[in-house]
Amino acid sequence: MAYVIAEPCIGTKDTACVDVCPVDCIHRGACVPVCPVTAIFVLEDLPEKWASFTPVNADYFKKKGA
Repeated sequence: MAYVIAEPCIGTKDTACVDVCPVDCIHRGACVPVCPVTAIFVLEDLPEKWASFTPVNADYFKKKGA
């Protein structure tokens, strides 16, 4: 299952997801329920207005070797 981090996360300094999993939480989805700004979506549920974040996320994780 692919996840996309969208615009609501930009500028957010909350660290709730770090408490859940300080590394790779996005790959397992553990950070989705604790995201304080509802910025993480399963690809199929990504709102159309944030579709441009799909390639941004793909490029980021490709560079990270994930």
